[in-house]
Amino acid sequence: MSKKNKSAGSPLVYSTDPNFTPIQDEAEVATLSTDQQPLRVILETKHRAGKTATVIYGFIGKEEDMNVLGKALKNHCGTGGSVKDGEIIIQGDHRQKVFQYLQQKGYNKAKL
Repeated sequence: MSKKNKSAGSPLVYSTDPNFTPIQDEAEVATLSTDQQPLRVILETKHRAGKTATVIYGFIGKEEDMNVLGKALKNHCGTGGSVKDGEIIIQGDHRQKVFQYLQQKGYNKAKL
């Protein structure tokens, strides 16, 4: 049998146990209030083809709330960006703008 036909690491599992219950995904974390969010605002150029990007790490909460914050930051800075893998990415060097916006909105634990 060739190696191509083997299903290595297939996530599909079958069980004949009548009491089998599949493992549930992680429970969704409740969003912390704005004054308790430990956000970090940094500038990155690695893995971005030499382009600079402002990255906000440390958001604790629901994906929808992070998307709302990301959209507000992109609108405030007037630039593009994305929200993925638990981080908000804003194109360009907008650290001061982002930090001031977060302070205005009550994110008091945000750090540069």
